[in-house]
Amino acid sequence: MPATVDYYFAPQSPWTYLGHTRFSALVQASGAQVRLLPVDLGAVFAVSGGLPLGKRPPQRQAYRLVELQRFSDWLGVPLHAQPAFFPVNGNPAAQLVIATDSGHGVAAALDLAGRIGAAIWAQQRNVADPAVLAALLAEAGLPPSVLQDAQQDAAAARYAQYTAEARDLGVFGAPSYVMDGEIFWGQDRLDFVQRRLMHGRQG
Repeated sequence: MPATVDYYFAPQSPWTYLGHTRFSALVQASGAQVRLLPVDLGAVFAVSGGLPLGKRPPQRQAYRLVELQRFSDWLGVPLHAQPAFFPVNGNPAAQLVIATDSGHGVAAALDLAGRIGAAIWAQQRNVADPAVLAALLAEAGLPPSVLQDAQQDAAAARYAQYTAEARDLGVFGAPSYVMDGEIFWGQDRLDFVQRRLMHGRQG
C-alpha cells in the first residue's frame, strides 16, 4: 500500500515555496499519496508560540533574509527575499487550493499551490487580489468557476478543519510533512521525508 503524506502548508510561505517543487517530485517518484492541507498560520502560531514576521526580533528578521537567499541560491529557485506583496493575506489562496483539490484533484491543486508560491516570491504578484487568483487559474488551465467555489462556506469550513487538525497534531510551522503522526518540519527536512518514504517502500 502506498505511503500517505499529510502536507500542512501555507501557500504564502516562502519556505513552502522553496520546497514545493521538490516535494511534488518526491511524492510522484515514490508513489506516495498526498493529503493537501492548507492551514491558517496565524491561528497555528497563536497556540504554538510562533510570531508573525513583523513581531519577530530584528535579529531573527535579518537572519531570515539571509537564509532565504542561501536556499534560493543553493536550490536554484528564483526568489525575491522582500517581494512587493508580502506579508499578504493567504486565506483566499489557501481556499482556492482547497476548492481545486475538491473539484479537480490533488495533482491540479499541487500545481496551483506551486504557481501561487511563484507568483508571490518570483513574480511579485498580489495573491490577495481576486484578479490575480483568476489569472493563476487560467494559467493552470482551470475554469474560472473554481474562484467562486473557493468563496463558498464548504471551502472555508475545510480550511478551518485543516487548521484545527494541524493544531491538534502539534504542527507549529509550514511546511510540515506528517507520516503516521511523525512531523517533519521545514523544506530542509525533505531528505528525511525521502528516507522515510524509501524505507516504507522497502519494508
